[in-house]
Amino acid sequence: MLNITLKDGTVLQAESGSTCLDVAQSISGGLARAALAAEVNGNAVDLKTPLTEDCSLNILTFNDEMGRWTLRHTASHVLAQAVKHLYPEAKLAIGPAIENGFYYDFDTPHSFTAEDLEKIEAEMKKIVKQAIPMERVEISREEAIAMFEEKDEPYKVELIQDLPEDALITLYKQGDFTDLCAGPHLPDTSKIKAFKLTSCTGAYWRGDAKRPMLQRIYGTAFLKKSELTAYLEAVEEAKKRDHNKIGRQLEYFTTVDTIGQGLPILLPKGARVIQLLQRWVEDTEQQRGYLLTKTPLMAKRDLYRISGHWDHYLDGMFIMGDPHDEEAECFALRPMTCPFQYQVYLNRMRSYRDLPMRLGETSTLFRNEDSGEMHGLIRVRQFTISEGHLVLRPDQLEQEFRDCFELAKYCLETVGMWEDCTFRFSQWDPANPNNKYEGTAEQWNEAQRIMGDILDNLGIDYQIGIDEAAFYGPKLDIQYKNVHGKEDTIVTIQVDMLLAEKFGMEYVDKDGTKKIPYIIHRTSLGCYERTLAYLIEKYAGALPTWMMPEQVRIMPMTDRTREYAQEVKAQLEQRGFRVSMDDRNEKIGYKIREAQMEKIPYMLILGDKEQEAGTVAVRNRKGKQEVMPLADFIAKLSDEVLSKAKEQA
Repeated sequence: MLNITLKDGTVLQAESGSTCLDVAQSISGGLARAALAAEVNGNAVDLKTPLTEDCSLNILTFNDEMGRWTLRHTASHVLAQAVKHLYPEAKLAIGPAIENGFYYDFDTPHSFTAEDLEKIEAEMKKIVKQAIPMERVEISREEAIAMFEEKDEPYKVELIQDLPEDALITLYKQGDFTDLCAGPHLPDTSKIKAFKLTSCTGAYWRGDAKRPMLQRIYGTAFLKKSELTAYLEAVEEAKKRDHNKIGRQLEYFTTVDTIGQGLPILLPKGARVIQLLQRWVEDTEQQRGYLLTKTPLMAKRDLYRISGHWDHYLDGMFIMGDPHDEEAECFALRPMTCPFQYQVYLNRMRSYRDLPMRLGETSTLFRNEDSGEMHGLIRVRQFTISEGHLVLRPDQLEQEFRDCFELAKYCLETVGMWEDCTFRFSQWDPANPNNKYEGTAEQWNEAQRIMGDILDNLGIDYQIGIDEAAFYGPKLDIQYKNVHGKEDTIVTIQVDMLLAEKFGMEYVDKDGTKKIPYIIHRTSLGCYERTLAYLIEKYAGALPTWMMPEQVRIMPMTDRTREYAQEVKAQLEQRGFRVSMDDRNEKIGYKIREAQMEKIPYMLILGDKEQEAGTVAVRNRKGKQEVMPLADFIAKLSDEVLSKAKEQA
C-alpha cells in the first residue's frame, strides 16, 4: 500500500499502481469529474499516471493554472489532428497552450480563411465526440527521428535533433494522430466541449525572420459553454478598447510604411498627452530631489564596452559603423541612459555628503526589437522613458529603494493604473547557458538577498522570475496587461552593485577612504508611449480631463452668440485650459455627437439665454447637462484638473 498526501494534508492509502484518477475517484465531492491533470511531488502528470511510491498528490482542475493549460494543450492537439484530416499536406510545427488559449503552427501552401476555421472547428467537434484516448509513448531519439522523417514532418525532426543524444522522447497518440510532446494531457478528447478558433496569423518558425513563415491558428477552450461565451464577449470588448484601433481613430498616433515598423508618429493629440505627462513627472521628480540631466542619444562603442552592453546587448542595439572594424569609429544609438548619466557623477570627485545623488532624465531610447514583436505604441523601436539613476551609500539603499517604489506607486495611482499592476522579483539564473550575467555568484546572491529583504519589508506581493534580471543586477518589475491579456513591464526598479566599479565611480567616506557606491536604476512612469497605449485602453479613449489634449469645446448656437463664445474661450485659455470652438454652420446635434465621438470632456453650448445671463450650458461626455455661471464652471474645471481626478463629477 502507498501513502498519498493530498494538498490539504490528508493522507490516503492506495494500492501500488493506482492512477491519479483512481485516487481522485476515491475522494468525495465530484473531484474525479472535475479532474484534468495531477501534480505528483510537484511535477505535472497525466491523470492516468500510475503511482508507484509514497508521494504528495494534487488533483488539478480548471481552477488551477496547470489544469487549464492541460485542457488547452490537449485542444491544440485536437486542432492539429483536425487540420491533418482536412489538409494532409500540412506540416506540423509547434502547438502550445498559452494564457487564455492555445495555438498551433502549420506549414502549408493553403492559406487559411475564416471559412476554413469553421470547417476545422467542425472536424474538431467530431474528434471530441469520439472521446479518443490520449496515449503517452516513450521512444528513443533515433526512433523518433526515423518516425517523423517517414511522416515527412521536418519541423518535428529539427526539434528532436536539437535534444541531447541520450534524451528519451515522449509522444502522444490519439487515434490516427501522433505528436511530439512532453504532456501532460487529458485522458481523452471528450472534455474539450467548449472551444473556439479565434484567428489565423503568420508566424516565423522559432520566431526567426530568416526562417519559414508559418500559419498560426489561435483558439481557446473552456469546460463550460457559458465560460466560453463570457470570454468571447470580453474579447470583443477588448477589441473596442484596443489602442491600436481607437488610438488611430482618435488621431493620437499613426504609422507610415516608409518610416518603418515600430516607429510611430505621434499626432498632435498624442504628442500633447505625452508632453503633459512628461512635464508632470519631471516636476514631481524635482520635488523629490532629482537633478535633471540631458545626455547624448549616441556614443562610441567604447562606452558600451565599459558598461557591458556591447557584450550582452549588441543584437538589441542600432549600430552606426562596422562593429567588427577596430580601426574605424563605431557608434551606437543608446538603448539605455545609465552609462551616460554616470558621467555626471564622474564630473568631479564626490563625498559621502553628496549622496544620495538622484539623476533623472526624459530619455529617448532605441532598441532593435524583432519585427514580430511590434505592436502599436506598446512595443516600439524608439521610445521615451522617465529614466533615473540614484548613486548612494550602502546604508541608504533600503530607504531610497522604498522612495523609488513610492514614487512609481504615486505616478501609477494618479493616472489610474496602479490597481491593475502585478509585481515580479526578477532574478538571475546561475545556470544560464548564454553567460548572460556580469559578476560572481557571491555578488548576485548578496544583491538578491538585500533586495528580497527590502521587498518583504515593503510588503509587496510578488512572483519570482528566474532569468529575468538585468545582466548587472536583480530588479522589481511592475507588470501591466493590455486589453488582450499580454503582459509587459511598465516600471522597473533595479539594484546594481557592479557597474559603479566598472566605471571607476567612487566617493570619499567619513573616514577619508574611497568607497564604491551602490546604484539604483529606476523609472517612475516607464515608457511614455506604452503608458499612453495603456491609458487609451483603460479609459477607452476618454482620458481623465487633466490629461486630455482638448478639455473643452465651445459651440455657439448662432452668429449672435459667436462673440460671447470668443469671450468665454479667452477666459478659459487665460487660466491654462485647452479649448477649441466649433462655429461651423452645422446643426448643434451633429456637433455634439462629433465631440462625444472624440471623447471631449466638456461641451459648452451657448445660446441667447446664456449670453444674456452670463452662463454656460454644460454637457459632459457622459451626457449629463446643467446650466451654471461661467465662474462656477471654471471653478469646477479647475478642481477636476488640479486634483487630477480620474472620473468626471
